[in-house]
Amino acid sequence: MTITLTKDMGAADLDNVSKMTIGAAWDTSTGGSGRLLGAIKKRIGTDLDVVAVAMQGPDPVRMCGLDNLDPFGNGSMVHSGDNHTGHGEGDDETIDVVFANVPPNVTGIVFIVAAFKRGSAFGNAQNVSFNVYDSSDGVPGKVADIWPSLMSRGNACAVAKAERAGNSWTLEVVNKMGTVTQGDQFSLMRFAISQ
Repeated sequence: MTITLTKDMGAADLDNVSKMTIGAAWDTSTGGSGRLLGAIKKRIGTDLDVVAVAMQGPDPVRMCGLDNLDPFGNGSMVHSGDNHTGHGEGDDETIDVVFANVPPNVTGIVFIVAAFKRGSAFGNAQNVSFNVYDSSDGVPGKVADIWPSLMSRGNACAVAKAERAGNSWTLEVVNKMGTVTQGDQFSLMRFAISQ
């Protein structure tokens, strides 16, 4: 592990990080429902989505996640695939970023976790955790474990943002909740722009 990140420390240099992984883990909740409905909700699961929005200055130019798993086609940003339930151990969805392969016109990347699909909600998930890993040596080492506040309102969380700094990158933990229109990718991109 080369760095440790927290929200209050500001942006950290990623000089020694060639590959980074952002993950989200959550468990399904009953959402406060009673026995039968609660059991059904737990079996169905909770659908959160990890998304990375690549920025060119103030403009979003590519989105990694949902149905676009390798937006540049070169492995620079790769999504693990959509987990609709939150069932399973560890991270339910991840995005790998290989900084050397990110096209030079990309100036930043905003990482978001959202209850994006209609009917999904953070309130139907429990033990939500956003994780940042240094995967440079092929073995992910956790450098940040970000927990959104249970008192937060909204259906989207800006987890972190990476910014190009010359030939290098920086990463800042954001951990800021907000609201996007479910099913509307433009709303998701506007949320990314506001970070």
